[in-house]
Amino acid sequence: MKLDLLAFGAHPDDVELSCGGSIAKATSRGKKVGIVDLTRGELGTNGTVATRKSEAEHAAQILQVTHREQLAFRDGFFVNNETHQLKVIEQIRRFQPEVVLCNAHTDRHIDHGKGSQLVHDACFLSGLKKIKTRFSGKVQGAWRPKLVLEYIQWNELKPDIIVDISGFLNQKIASVEAYTSQMYQPDKAIPETPINSQNFLDSVRYRAQNLGRLIFTEAGEGFTSRQPLSVDFFDALIR
Repeated sequence: MKLDLLAFGAHPDDVELSCGGSIAKATSRGKKVGIVDLTRGELGTNGTVATRKSEAEHAAQILQVTHREQLAFRDGFFVNNETHQLKVIEQIRRFQPEVVLCNAHTDRHIDHGKGSQLVHDACFLSGLKKIKTRFSGKVQGAWRPKLVLEYIQWNELKPDIIVDISGFLNQKIASVEAYTSQMYQPDKAIPETPINSQNFLDSVRYRAQNLGRLIFTEAGEGFTSRQPLSVDFFDALIR
């Protein structure tokens, strides 16, 4: 199954919080999008593996993605080594995306930076023919995405590019709120975490609105890139 875009997240909810609007916009245009969660988020203060999986599936339905799965790496303890790289390479070669989105290269949660480097390394290695992988018993061909972008998470990083998500902000927020065990719930007495306050939920909307302000639109999502970003000509940058 070939996908146009594949978004990796260290934990269930990383993708929705950071680039849910861009995914919603892509699927509305008929693009085939997949989400791969590296871990099951089992170290999260609230929720269980089962509840977070159910929430992730609900969020995927809201964003209308084609496929979602979890690789079940150890939350908090996965490493960027050959074993983990090969598992990510299998997914890249399986779906052959043109664009890959991944975690921020530096962030508050240690898994975010690790996940970013792991996906970057796997994207490069996936293009090497002499690395052999199989999926469902079939030998996979080499594949390297044309573009890898890192979404912005907790830290306020300066974006290299901002995607206009005007008209898709409410869909993004709905996908975030699908994680009822993680996000603000005024009627539930649950242990407090950095992401389950009203202020945090509000900040998801405010950040999107502020990034939109910078490009003179309703809302936006920012991404950083380790590679130069190119356009056919200057007019491609004119809105």
